[in-house]
Amino acid sequence: MSIRIKNNIYWVGKIDWELRKFHGDEYSTHRGSSYNSYLIKEDKVALIDTVWKPFAKEFVENLANEIDLNKIDYIIANHAESDHSGALPELMRLIPDTPIYCTKNGVKSLKGHYHQDWNFQVVKTGDRLSLGKKELIFVEAPMLHWPDSMFCYLTDDSVLFSNDAFGQHYASEYMFNDLVDQNELFTECIKYYANILTPFSPMVTKKIKEVLSFNLPLDIICTSHGIIWRDKPEQIVEQYLQWADSYQENQITIIYDTMWNGTRVMAENIANGIRETDKEVNVKLFNLAKTDKNDVITEIFKSKAILVGSPTINRGILVSVAGILEEIKGLKFKNKKAAAFGCYGWSGESAKIISESLKSAGFEIVNDGIKVLWNPDNESTTKCTEYGKKFAADISD
Repeated sequence: MSIRIKNNIYWVGKIDWELRKFHGDEYSTHRGSSYNSYLIKEDKVALIDTVWKPFAKEFVENLANEIDLNKIDYIIANHAESDHSGALPELMRLIPDTPIYCTKNGVKSLKGHYHQDWNFQVVKTGDRLSLGKKELIFVEAPMLHWPDSMFCYLTDDSVLFSNDAFGQHYASEYMFNDLVDQNELFTECIKYYANILTPFSPMVTKKIKEVLSFNLPLDIICTSHGIIWRDKPEQIVEQYLQWADSYQENQITIIYDTMWNGTRVMAENIANGIRETDKEVNVKLFNLAKTDKNDVITEIFKSKAILVGSPTINRGILVSVAGILEEIKGLKFKNKKAAAFGCYGWSGESAKIISESLKSAGFEIVNDGIKVLWNPDNESTTKCTEYGKKFAADISD
């Protein structure tokens, strides 16, 4: 199946309705995803990216029904990660001499994945490839989100093939942004940014401004995953600039795990105190043992402050809390405040461990946190409520 995007541009990718985990087990895809490949049929024919390896044979067969494979003049590899390039070995087996245009790092990555010395053509920002009356202009985009990444832009049609930027993991038969549920779409967009692109936010801003400085008209953004932006594509560009700028909403997120419900009770009473002090703030609570970690990270991304809780176990903290703290550290969130809490029975190190981890992750630590001996009694729950009030007041100063 192919979908006409505009004039001689066709989507020839694969919708993966069943996908629920991506990057191994690192990213949840509740709504599936798609692997977007594009075919441009001008005087010269260019194929932009392929699909993930499990769909390689299906992809090549469908592509052969769309065009004689020998008529493909160029293959553009915007990104070498296997969800983009997985069908290349199967395709190149049939058209082995077709040149592959990619960045210098793209060559390294593709050779590292497939151990093939194909006809690589290295491109850099500003290089052009003629398709006849139209040209593809290449723009290197290192660390958005891999060192090999690049965009390409088709002149006359004013279409940007944006690789992983501006995409989302979202399966839809409609394929265009004006046809899908907008709440679902932007939920998946912010989740994608928060979990994948956050640590590269300075480069996101720099690259968007660089592309805008070219003063190229923009009619459509063709992403590598999810829907295609044909209705006001600038809206997602503007949204990225906001997300890249130390983004936060009026939200406090409380995340925790608990053994015998004591830390849960603390979390709920801290939340009550926050709400009593600031009735406008959006307070959300998540038990890390029962909530998808990528959804939690998205909420942290949206928050101006977070509280993290765990009981003390073996002079440490629960694995679920330790795991998300490690994820948070790698994402390099900016302009966010935090504090820690937790129950304990004997040694009581959890709050200190959490605070130190949050500090090393770049959060501004509001105070030393709060800990409660054994399960909270009435006096302890009152202290937690008062702590929540103080926390809300402190972060608003």
